[in-house]
Amino acid sequence: MSAPERDWAAFVTNTDDGKAHMDLAVDGITCAACMYEIERGLQKLDGVEKARVNLSSHRLSVDWDEDKTNPSPIVDMLQKLGYKAYPFDPAQVKSRGDAVGKEILRALAVSGFAAMNIMLLSISVWSGNASDIDHETRAFFHWISALIALPTVVYSGRIFFRSAYMAIKTSRLNMDVPITIGVLLATGLSVWQTISEAEHAYFDSAVMLLFFLLVGRYCDHLMRRKTRSFAENLATLKAESAAKIQEDGSTLDVPLSKLTVGDRVLVRAGERISVDGRIATGTSEVDQSLVTGETLLQAVGEGDLVYAGTMNTYGVLEIEVTAAAKGTLLDEVNKLLETAMEGRSKYVHIADRASQLYAPVVHAAALLTLIGWIMLGMAWQPALVIAISVLIITCPCALGLAIPAVQVVASGLFFNERVLLNAGDAIERLASVDTIVFDKTGTLTLPEASLSQKHGLSAEQLELAGRLALSSSHPLSQAIARATGAQQSLPDAKELAGKGVEAQIDGLQMKLGSPAFCGVSEEQLAQAKEQHPDASFVAFQMGDETAHLLPVGQFMREGAVETIQKLKDAGFAIEILSGDHAGAVKHAADLLDVESWKAGLKPQDKIDRIEELKAQGKKVLMVGDGLNDAPSLAAANVSISPVSAVHVSQAAADAVFLGDSLAPVMSALQISQKARWVMNQNLAISVIYNLIAVPFAVLGFVTPLVAALAMSGSSIIVTLNAVRLRMIAGTSSQPSQEA
Repeated sequence: MSAPERDWAAFVTNTDDGKAHMDLAVDGITCAACMYEIERGLQKLDGVEKARVNLSSHRLSVDWDEDKTNPSPIVDMLQKLGYKAYPFDPAQVKSRGDAVGKEILRALAVSGFAAMNIMLLSISVWSGNASDIDHETRAFFHWISALIALPTVVYSGRIFFRSAYMAIKTSRLNMDVPITIGVLLATGLSVWQTISEAEHAYFDSAVMLLFFLLVGRYCDHLMRRKTRSFAENLATLKAESAAKIQEDGSTLDVPLSKLTVGDRVLVRAGERISVDGRIATGTSEVDQSLVTGETLLQAVGEGDLVYAGTMNTYGVLEIEVTAAAKGTLLDEVNKLLETAMEGRSKYVHIADRASQLYAPVVHAAALLTLIGWIMLGMAWQPALVIAISVLIITCPCALGLAIPAVQVVASGLFFNERVLLNAGDAIERLASVDTIVFDKTGTLTLPEASLSQKHGLSAEQLELAGRLALSSSHPLSQAIARATGAQQSLPDAKELAGKGVEAQIDGLQMKLGSPAFCGVSEEQLAQAKEQHPDASFVAFQMGDETAHLLPVGQFMREGAVETIQKLKDAGFAIEILSGDHAGAVKHAADLLDVESWKAGLKPQDKIDRIEELKAQGKKVLMVGDGLNDAPSLAAANVSISPVSAVHVSQAAADAVFLGDSLAPVMSALQISQKARWVMNQNLAISVIYNLIAVPFAVLGFVTPLVAALAMSGSSIIVTLNAVRLRMIAGTSSQPSQEA
């Protein structure tokens, strides 16, 4: 289907701020210069507010004002620039990517086979020239080389020629233009030398040049495919259909797009849950490590929330849908990853600008080299060979790959540590942090009330308390029910409004409720509050026994004490800024051994303190979750929210961490520091390569073949150095602000 026949409006969605949005797959993108050309071209259109290209997936995200433009001018501009656009579909992108990979591999095989055969003939000519090879034999070998080289150049070089032709056709330049010029000049010069029966021909250099350029192009393709695998791993968690329960009780397999909020779906044992929803009937255990970070199976029952992408193990569940085709937690995770990959950091801006300046500079350098050598008395043929070498060796593939390659690897490491980036430059800003400000409630502590591990009940007593709690509507009782995993309430349990729940078991009366309801003395309650100043208390009594006080509250996240200590040991300054009352904040600060803390703060108070720290030259990381934390998250140099945070806070944060543990905060700092180090290394490698290689090429010490080897080698080096981040990210047990 051609572009004019497609209804592009059908693929438009709306963003949260009311702008029109469309994701497109774009064919023909080969380098950072292509990305810059597309983004710059689209942003010139009236109404287009954002255009971002993902080099790895060739995904173009465009946001625009519907009152000023529509999808047609956007697609028309892409066609004018020489690119084909399709509605973005991960499966089709993968299919087209695999086809491109196969084309490159075939071209690589042909050029490699031809290069070996031409090299055998060239060796004979070279050795014969030293031992008086006769003129006819040398000319014969040159013609055989030409017969092998010419179809090889046409077949294997078409990958570069096609891209260069489209660029020139649309009055622009990309990296494939000088490559094409270099290959065609080397081949054309060799044909001229062969016809003229000259001593030298360069068919071996032209074909070997293609071979090594294709090696570099295929390595680049493999890296992009590896990048896409992160998104594909998430895509495998998402089903395309669900078993909808009909009014007559039968089930019908329907696409997720046909489900609406309130529909019920059936999930059998061993199936992956395809929607976000609440369990209507059934009990089971669910693997929800993607959501909570907990590797143990979680018991779920009626009323519990479950999420798309999690795995149902043994039970049959009926789930009432809250989100299906769009808006699921899995969609949000994928969106955060895509946003991070599309983001532009300071380093990427530097690399993009360098790539943009590349084409005119390198063409001018090659032309000046040719003119210079001719003016110095060199024949035009060897001068042209030197100019070809300059064209090839200065290709900034390494510079174009230097930062995206690191971002790809770093994004995978962040995801493995359950951290999702929401900003392209978050890595750099995280790496510069020296001060960390934590909110308390919902950040240092868990977002929901839970039962303290120091409850003092036996296993039998805890089970009975949980079953009693199921009959209560009080939030503290519900926390006890969740903590015990109780599934069945006690028979004849009665709730007394404002007091609690009571029931009879084998003639023994049991109570669960307020301390006064269970006869707890003021002295016992005061002692309990002294031991757990940040907790509320539910009393549990069996018969005439003394009641047990069960501490319930928002207790510290898993690993909070250890994480704060490791951050302090690494030299980070730690502060707690909370809106909670002073007693609770002081207790948390004492438990975590944090000296600097403030309580009872309003949102503006938190912002004022962060601005004060920034005025002192501090680089502040804010970690918060509440609606009142959103302004502070935006005010800090960089920010992180837990996945349990309200939507506004997640949107304001630069990163989100999954699960109940606080450890991902430390992991994010460690990975970002290592990633920045590798980014600097890659930029240095790219600059040093050009500083060394270009003068050698201009002075005539480099042949086109050696130039191709050097250019491809530099790209491979920066890619391998980026992959090395996987190893060095785990070598340090803790981050350091001096890293």
